[in-house]
Amino acid sequence: MLKEYKTVSEVVGPLMLVEGVEGVDYEELVDIKLQTGERRRGRVIEIEQGKALVQLFEGSTGINLQSTSVRFLGRPLELGVSEDMIGRVFDGLGNPIDKGPEIIPEKRRNVNGTAINPVSRDYPSEFIQTGISTIDGLNTLVRGQKLPIFSGSGLPHNNLAAQIARQAKVLSDDENFAVVFAAMGITFEEAQFFKDDFERTGALDRAVMFINLADDPAIERLATPKMALTCAEYLAFDKGMQVLVIMTDMTNYAEALREVSAARKEVPGRRGYPGYLYTDLSTIYERAGKIKGKPGTITQIPILSMPEDDITHPIPDLTGYITEGQIILSRELYNEGVQPPVSILPSLSRLKDKGIGEGKTREDHADTMNQIYAAYASGVDARELQKILGDTALSEADKAFAKFAERFEKEYISQGYYTNRTIEDTLNLGWELLEMIPRSELKRIDDKYIEKYMDNKKESKES
Repeated sequence: MLKEYKTVSEVVGPLMLVEGVEGVDYEELVDIKLQTGERRRGRVIEIEQGKALVQLFEGSTGINLQSTSVRFLGRPLELGVSEDMIGRVFDGLGNPIDKGPEIIPEKRRNVNGTAINPVSRDYPSEFIQTGISTIDGLNTLVRGQKLPIFSGSGLPHNNLAAQIARQAKVLSDDENFAVVFAAMGITFEEAQFFKDDFERTGALDRAVMFINLADDPAIERLATPKMALTCAEYLAFDKGMQVLVIMTDMTNYAEALREVSAARKEVPGRRGYPGYLYTDLSTIYERAGKIKGKPGTITQIPILSMPEDDITHPIPDLTGYITEGQIILSRELYNEGVQPPVSILPSLSRLKDKGIGEGKTREDHADTMNQIYAAYASGVDARELQKILGDTALSEADKAFAKFAERFEKEYISQGYYTNRTIEDTLNLGWELLEMIPRSELKRIDDKYIEKYMDNKKESKES
């Protein structure tokens, strides 16, 4: 029989203080009964000298200090997991919200997970095709990687997230692939966009969605990514699936963390965020990976909107330290109508070299990727020079690079949100654009690839 406490002494925002408690553990789940008979849930986040600080999941509105009773359930917050979760939509606490049947769990898992032993981690090395040229061709995503998307307010990161969820796949036919989608603090319209898009395109058939709305409690927002990752770990490491976890928007998650920290009267760190923001984010991001001896993997694409487009803001700054690269969206390209507006030069996938090449993508991938980067950088510089000094200041090579950059943005980067390119399509398009560059300037590509993929095609066209 669980002991019932009627010793609630204080409620501040999403926090409740219960005095005179015994045998209570950190992260323990709490059952709260209000004077009206309504029940709410919370979890213990601090214990000191017989006092337990409880984080409320559904908010503190209507709680009467004298009439509220509290029971500590002796277990952490858990999620009942099953393969039947695929194709379903849940709220931020793992409750079905799609009018489907209740999930009969195969197992119950602690949502806080357990850290992957670094010794048991395997190195990510297999290609995931997103169908988006700027990612597949230039910033390749690898199974087990953490590759965030840095966006800005008003930029179309939701469209890009939906496109990746629809199109992402592994190239071997014998692999089971699933997408776990976690949305935090999004508006009703955004949630409806994702639901409609997933249902209309059939993406929901292989996806699990966790949706926390902007008007849902902040505490639920903190639980949402943990729920999603607990589901992903079950599918990947118990069922051997290749799982892609997309989380949007991590900025809303960090704001909720700041709100709870302020309610706890903690000393704020940079820009008011708690000093443990780095540690907290790392407990989420480091749940991605590949384990030796297990076929399944978890790959993460966290999406975060940078306040005032500031990449030095604490959230993108700390995320960059923990993850393996970043895809950055450009407001300038967005204003020019480029879709998706991926900024090529500052974007980076640190593991791209591990997932490309013969047997993974194609033998010429690394060379063409390096040449395209170099040609586009030269083209951007040439265009700047052209604006200041005019065409007369440019060499013939500079003019070719400037034209390359313009066509590259229109044809390679701007592919639209419903064009799904195979890696062969992307590589062939790269070669087509590189034909604009003088042969003497193709210094980063092995001659045998130029002969095979450029010269031979020219000859076949001419004949």
